[in-house]
Amino acid sequence: MRVCLFVEPHRGATYDTQLNFARHAEDAGFEGLLRADHYRALTPEPGLPGPTDAWITLAGLARETRTLRIGTLVNSATFRMPGPLSIMVAQVDQMSGGRVELGMGAGWVEREHTAYGIPFPPVGERFDRLEEQLEILTGLWGTPEGQNYSFDGKHYHLVDAPALPRPVQRPHPPIIVGGKGPRRTPELAARYADEYNMPFKTVAETAAAFDRVRKAADAVGREKPLTLSAGIVVAIGRTKEEAARRAAPLHVKSVLPPEDPVEGSPDQLVQRIGEMQEIGATRVHLRLIDMDDLDHIDLIASQVLNQLSK
Repeated sequence: MRVCLFVEPHRGATYDTQLNFARHAEDAGFEGLLRADHYRALTPEPGLPGPTDAWITLAGLARETRTLRIGTLVNSATFRMPGPLSIMVAQVDQMSGGRVELGMGAGWVEREHTAYGIPFPPVGERFDRLEEQLEILTGLWGTPEGQNYSFDGKHYHLVDAPALPRPVQRPHPPIIVGGKGPRRTPELAARYADEYNMPFKTVAETAAAFDRVRKAADAVGREKPLTLSAGIVVAIGRTKEEAARRAAPLHVKSVLPPEDPVEGSPDQLVQRIGEMQEIGATRVHLRLIDMDDLDHIDLIASQVLNQLSK
């Protein structure tokens, strides 16, 4: 089982906090660290000191880590145009020596869009834009060297793009399509993704999502294997009191939909990861809340990762 960490810096984290967390995760032996792509806290609190941009942050981490895979889970299709996004991702992939992963989603939090003047179209259009972005990104990165790429869609139009710069990873950095949508998300994952991620739901809900993706892959005649991954919210401790302290932020009112966190002991987390493995997951993304709580990383590394390797 491949194990990555996932964080939500919009809750309140400076770049230095994220760097310390990333270096600690790398030293502890985790495969990767992926971060959310939001511009506003999802709780009533403002998330001081304020948001950090995902790709500016990842560019810094690319130069200040050595082995840790880094990326978004997931990049909001409403935030960036696909052509410039292809340049950002390819450049950070070069800066990291080929360690970037690009998670893509349609975007869903209206108030962060209105707060910063970002258009927020209806959900159908957001998915249409996501689909065109995925086609453009894979098209640009798949264009033979020395040739140009053009695209004429409903929402985006590219004319003779030079398809530069090239990412280190070929044909492109791994693309993750994540989300709970029952129809278009599985279809987009089956057509464009290297990995499908079901975020932070029960084992049963995750299994149902995996089945939808498998059926979508069969429907489009996909031959390339598709990684299935599960997001797990984690608040564990050596004692019940320690676990409860870490779980406290999970019970603060927010706009997040209901989740199924693991609150308790390291063995409970091992059990949940095993259950996800039984339904087909080969990778998990563990969401930790407090980025200053580096002891939480150490606890998972010492009492969970070692059990998974047996």
